[in-house]
Amino acid sequence: MIETKEPDEKIEEDTVPPEEVASTAQEEQPPQEPVEETAEPTEEQSRGPEEETTEQPEAETEEDELKRLRKELEEARAQAAEYLEGWQRTQAEFANYRKRQEAERQQWVQMSNAALIAKILPVLDDLERAEKTLPSGLEHLTWIEGIFLIKRRLEMILEAEGVRPIETEGKTFDPLYHEAVTYEEVEGYEDGQIIGEVQRGYMLGDRVIRPALVRVARAMETVSSKSEAGETAEETLDETPDS
Repeated sequence: MIETKEPDEKIEEDTVPPEEVASTAQEEQPPQEPVEETAEPTEEQSRGPEEETTEQPEAETEEDELKRLRKELEEARAQAAEYLEGWQRTQAEFANYRKRQEAERQQWVQMSNAALIAKILPVLDDLERAEKTLPSGLEHLTWIEGIFLIKRRLEMILEAEGVRPIETEGKTFDPLYHEAVTYEEVEGYEDGQIIGEVQRGYMLGDRVIRPALVRVARAMETVSSKSEAGETAEETLDETPDS
C-alpha cells in the first residue's frame, strides 16, 4: 500500500493567521449608527388612554354611590323622626283616652250612687228632726245615745262617698244650690239673703243631689214708699166714677 503525502509548502500557503482574519472581518462590516440613550417611561406615562378612561368612570361611580348613601341616610332619618312623632302623638292620645275613661268611670259611679243616696237622705232628715225636737232631760238615755250614734255613722258613710251638705247660713240665695220656700221682709237682712234653712241640701262631688230649701229675705219697703202707694190708691179710687 502506497501512502501519499502532501507537501508542507502547500499547507503553509493555505493557513492564514488569526490576526489577519479579524482585521479583514472588521473592514468588511458596515459602520453602525450610534444608539441614543432614552429615559425609561414612568408609570403614568406607560398607561395608555384606555386605562385613563377606565379610572375616570370608577371615580364617578364612587362619588355617585356616596351621594346615594347620603340621600338614603337622610331619608332614613326623616322617616325615623316621623315614626317617633307619630308614636309620641299616639301615646299622648292614649294617655288622654285613659284619663277620659277614668273620669267617665268615676262620674258613672257617682251617678249610680246618687239614686241610692237620694233615698237615704230622708232617713237622715228624720233623725235630724228627732234630735232637734228631743225633750230636755232625755239626752243621757242609752237608747237616745244609740240613735245619735246611728245618725253619726250614717253621716260618716255619706262623707266617705263624697256627699257634703250645702252651706246656707249667711249666704246669698243662689238658684243653682238653693230653693226658696218663702220671701220675707225681715230687719237686719239684705235683699236676697238667706234667713233660715227649712231642709238641708246635699251635693255629690260637683253635682247637686238635692237643693237646700230656704227662707229668703226681701227688701223692706220704707214708710215714704208706703204712704206714696196709699195716696196713689186713694187717688185712683176718687177718680173712679160712681156706678
